[in-house]
Amino acid sequence: MPREHRILILAGTAEARNLANALVAQGSDVISSFAGVTQDPLLPVGRIHRGGFGGSEGLRDFLRAERISLVVDATHPFAAQMSAQASAACVAEHIRLLRLERPQWQAEQGDHWISAADMADAVTRIPADSHVLVTTGRKGLAGLFARRDLTGLVRSIEKPAEKLSDGWSLLLDRPPYNTESEQRLMEVEGITCLLTKNAGGGSTVAKLTAARALGLPVVMIARPFKPPCETFATVPEALLGIAPKAG
Repeated sequence: MPREHRILILAGTAEARNLANALVAQGSDVISSFAGVTQDPLLPVGRIHRGGFGGSEGLRDFLRAERISLVVDATHPFAAQMSAQASAACVAEHIRLLRLERPQWQAEQGDHWISAADMADAVTRIPADSHVLVTTGRKGLAGLFARRDLTGLVRSIEKPAEKLSDGWSLLLDRPPYNTESEQRLMEVEGITCLLTKNAGGGSTVAKLTAARALGLPVVMIARPFKPPCETFATVPEALLGIAPKAG
């Protein structure tokens, strides 16, 4: 049976939501898939798939069952496992794969960035006795809490998986943020270091501007490797890339 022109968007970002809304408005048949990392995500219009696929083989089964003709990987820049599974499944099923991924942030004059390969590496690079603002998400914080010289504030959309240690507090909040509020937060909380991931995008970049203004070091976790594929930086670019294959 031939594949229909049905698009699967591996979602979880604002760009994924905006792309799905735009494609549905154009009349495309779209399924947006959410892995369940965030329990209450902001949903786009169109069909929704919740939960994982069961690895690349499970994704292959889904692609065949739904007769998907195009997959858009619009997951978070740090969702390396899902991107790898999508690449393997699309290669095996001979389905076009493109990626919608916002550009990385770049250090500017006045920034004091400390580069880290991953979370474990980042924990070792935080200056001693820091009071840290942590914006890396709700997972993988155990190693951070194990450093007894550190205290700080964890900001996350949802409650962290690990129990907070003494000297740590939690702020549940959702972007976007602005520079004024970010600087005020850092000043009120007595933050001396920012720990973050190079997620890119405009909704959370204000924390970097605030850290620069306050002269704070930023431990910046680099993006993980993802298999190369056709990649677009913005929703309009992705729509143009998809259009020649439509119909």
